[in-house]
Amino acid sequence: MTDHAFPLAGVIGYPIGHSKSPRLHRYWLGRYGIAGDYVPLPVSDDNLRHVLHTLPRMGFVGVNITIPHKVTVMSIADQVTDRATLIGAANTLIFGSDGRIYADNTDGYGFIANLKQGAPDWDPSLGPATVLGAGGAARAVISSLIDAGVPHIFLSNRTRPKAETLKQDFGSRIEVVDWVKAGNVIEDSTTLVNTTSLGMQGAAEFRVPLDGLRPGTLVTDLVYAPLRTKLLETAEAMGCQTVDGLGMLLHQAVPAFERWFGRRPEVDDATRNAILS
Repeated sequence: MTDHAFPLAGVIGYPIGHSKSPRLHRYWLGRYGIAGDYVPLPVSDDNLRHVLHTLPRMGFVGVNITIPHKVTVMSIADQVTDRATLIGAANTLIFGSDGRIYADNTDGYGFIANLKQGAPDWDPSLGPATVLGAGGAARAVISSLIDAGVPHIFLSNRTRPKAETLKQDFGSRIEVVDWVKAGNVIEDSTTLVNTTSLGMQGAAEFRVPLDGLRPGTLVTDLVYAPLRTKLLETAEAMGCQTVDGLGMLLHQAVPAFERWFGRRPEVDDATRNAILS
């Protein structure tokens, strides 16, 4: 918290109208009786640096960052956490009272917290994980899976060079698999994570073969529109544990809200319903 009696936070992106973050943070502010606000801020590349240095003077205690600025803000921030550096992107900024900008990435935290809540018996050490996709979300997922103790990660992306780059960054626990062979390694995995946009409303269908899924495998999809994707429906029908992607969005917001507003919010059914309503 700062000395401002009415702290402000928000989310910066371009465009930004799709973001569910304002609804989430405003719900928590109301739930905990905190005087403050959280607003969407459409900011273009050309104006990003100027806006970030101006916001602290206007009573802002921090902002979330989304597409297309997650990488750019790394060079604007005065201090960047090790996990944001490893992931190569920041989604959360905290403004110091002196105007300094502190950059962090809470996506990996949100991913693991969602799995622990949705599948409390999940043991990451039991076997390999298969991760589909090699974008920014995949970097956060891989980092958190390694920290959680997953012994081996099969990584598959539609363009192999992007996956090879992640292998170079994260080391020997990563094994790159051609996209057309992704279905072959699923049967060897105890965890399957889709970080691509496949299956999202308005995007291409998810068509990776799932014949190799075994009962008990934990399957999670970062896509949350629709909430029950084709991947999750198929996995559930095959006896797998499934965790939807909405919880990651909710949990990644917890550390930021606590830093900005001084109260650690709870992610529960009431929170989910507030976002889905």
